[in-house]
Amino acid sequence: MDSAASTTPGSRRGPYSEAPSTSRTARALREVIRAASDTRGALARRLGIGVTDAAAIDHLAASPDPLGPVELGNRLGIRSASATVLVDRLVRAGHLARTPHPQDRRRVALQVTDEGYDEVSAALQPMLAGIEQAVDRLTPEQAAATATFLLQVAEVMREYVVTAPAEPPDLVRHRQTRGIRTADE
Repeated sequence: MDSAASTTPGSRRGPYSEAPSTSRTARALREVIRAASDTRGALARRLGIGVTDAAAIDHLAASPDPLGPVELGNRLGIRSASATVLVDRLVRAGHLARTPHPQDRRRVALQVTDEGYDEVSAALQPMLAGIEQAVDRLTPEQAAATATFLLQVAEVMREYVVTAPAEPPDLVRHRQTRGIRTADE
């Protein structure tokens, strides 16, 4: 979209606008991020599950460390009771299994089952094939530069995530004005 489009009546300006000072590469990357968000919903529909359920499977499949229901709930931004209901539903559907935690046998770890991986892989196959076709059109140098760039962007995004406040500022102020203490205090 050219810069004239952002000056039309009723258009919105902000971090996602097509401001002339924004590089074409940054705009394209934002488009990829928006498409990735839409992809989670499409995956959920293909699997016949909710978007939060698809996000849970994604978190568990991508995590290098075993996650329990509480950690999963924290990553999804849902309460412990809701996480338990979600986990129960995914276990019944055959997507997840509860196993003893490898470091603490008193805890439960959640694992994506082979069936769960197979279903997700099959549902993602059309998109992954299209991505591979796009990669195949790159020269080896372009592919290497793209991979380096994307890894750098991923690191910037991870840093943004880990430096975010644990709670919204309004909730912190609300607790402070009411003298409510958290478990961390």
